[in-house]
Amino acid sequence: MAIIFVRSLIIYITLLVVMRFMGKRQIGEMQPFEFIVTLLISELACIPMSDISVPLLYGVLAVLAVFVLHQFITILEQSGAFFKLVISGKPSVVINKNGVDFKELKKNNLDVSDLIESMRNLGYFSLDAVEYAIYEANGTLSAIKKEEENTPPVDMPLLLITNGKTVKKNLKATLITEQDLNDIAKSHGANGIKEVGVFTIDGNGRYYFQQFNKKYVIGNYKLKEGVNW
Repeated sequence: MAIIFVRSLIIYITLLVVMRFMGKRQIGEMQPFEFIVTLLISELACIPMSDISVPLLYGVLAVLAVFVLHQFITILEQSGAFFKLVISGKPSVVINKNGVDFKELKKNNLDVSDLIESMRNLGYFSLDAVEYAIYEANGTLSAIKKEEENTPPVDMPLLLITNGKTVKKNLKATLITEQDLNDIAKSHGANGIKEVGVFTIDGNGRYYFQQFNKKYVIGNYKLKEGVNW
């Protein structure tokens, strides 16, 4: 037991030193290659801590080898724009002046519900509350708030259409039918729900409507009596 304690202490000190030299970003917002390095280090550190048949030196050397590799990739990433793009990727503008950019969402394996969730984490509950939204290379969302005078307060919006498909449970909550949505879509020049990239509506009846590859539209819909969420 004492041997395991001492081995664990040595590995802990080694990891503490290595993570410290990796910089503050390593324990904050990580790039993809940094996340992989962190997973590797944690896995390599567990083996000599729990299995005394594995020489402790092997574990320490493995952690240090990954650290050296991390430092090399970091230097390579910072050597020019091309290597930074290849290693870490680039930011994606997912909301612009026209609304949601569905192509950029698809490139990042995201859908509208993922975008809305990320926006809520920033304190924005409506898609038209921001001028621009950008997914950074490390996966975090940055947004520029839209500055408008006399903007009405927005109640909690519900997502009713995403990528041409309806969200059944939210339709039930709002008492809005698919036929109602088809009628709204056609009033904005679409042939139906299948051509709508996103449609949300809040408790005041204020909705956000956007067809694929077209500018979004803000409108109002009269909700049925007694609807509340």
